Amino acid sequence: MPLMLSGGSVPAFAAEVEHVTDYSIRLAGLPVAVATFRSEFSGSRYSIHGRMSSAGLADILSSTRGTTSVSGTIARDKLRAQTYSVVYQSGKRGRKIDVTFDNGNVVSAQMQPQRRRTKNWVPVTKSDMRSVLDPISGLIIPAGTRVCPKTLPIFDGESRMDIKLVAKGTRSFSTKGFEGEVIVCGIRFVPKSGYRKGRLDVEYLRQLKTMEIWFAKADTANVYAPVFVRIPTKYGPVTVSATRFGG
Repeated sequence: MPLMLSGGSVPAFAAEVEHVTDYSIRLAGLPVAVATFRSEFSGSRYSIHGRMSSAGLADILSSTRGTTSVSGTIARDKLRAQTYSVVYQSGKRGRKIDVTFDNGNVVSAQMQPQRRRTKNWVPVTKSDMRSVLDPISGLIIPAGTRVCPKTLPIFDGESRMDIKLVAKGTRSFSTKGFEGEVIVCGIRFVPKSGYRKGRLDVEYLRQLKTMEIWFAKADTANVYAPVFVRIPTKYGPVTVSATRFGG
């Protein structure tokens, strides 16, 4: 059942809708990971559960596994999280992050184990944690609102960043469950706080102007969600491509 407008402002569903997206993550064309996200929409509420694991040579060198979940309410132009969590293990190292939101503001953020803070660490302030989005449902955009240009204020439990989306037109895209036009956005990464100043990978992403993300419309859920991401690196492009979109 498609999303309908309730009271002219908040999208709502007449029945529960489920949407599944599978992704293949590659570096220079070689498989490095796979991921699956299962989203459920019911009334004005949503929940998303995802899992990721390393694949190919990357899995042989250092096995990585992770899960994430987020739940919240559907606003007119965004998905507004109430809880967000992620747990991952890479080799012998692991981390767990839990964030609670209230109307877009961070109520609590916990990370175990804590990361060591260096002298050049840019601390997250209280103002940094107001009117923010989580990194998962923040990239799902209700239909009927602008996809790009748009600025997404993201807080992932440790770092605060702006993801600026710039309109770059449309392209054709096909995968299992979808075939049609997608919206293409350029990405500009703007770190705000919660990172080590001068860190090479952060500075690289800050200066990069050729990143792209493509959004396809999930008709049953009446939202736009990512189906393709491309990030150039010195080792070759990292691509995240949907191998299934829908269901």
